[in-house]
Amino acid sequence: MAKLVKVAETKNLTPGKATAVEVEGNRIAVFNVDGTFYAIDDTCPHAGGPLSEGQVKDCKVTCPWHEADFDLKTGDVLAPPAFEGVKSYRVVIEGNDVKVELKSE
Repeated sequence: MAKLVKVAETKNLTPGKATAVEVEGNRIAVFNVDGTFYAIDDTCPHAGGPLSEGQVKDCKVTCPWHEADFDLKTGDVLAPPAFEGVKSYRVVIEGNDVKVELKSE
């Protein structure tokens, strides 16, 4: 079963900004790209770099530690040194609230 969890407010996550949040044991990076919000796991699978601190261009984030690239829509890895992607989360905007969908496994 899935549930929506508030992680930010739109006024605090303006276009071009990102933040990392801790939600039920998951460290999630939330990005605002030109008014569209994306959420992926914050930890790069290559060496643990914080993706929320990476450089964003279009719908791609580059890990600040070793420059692996990830698709913000899917979490897929786009360029090494990482060889696996990260989990992506559905984002829902309700009023001023930014929420991510967590699925129980």
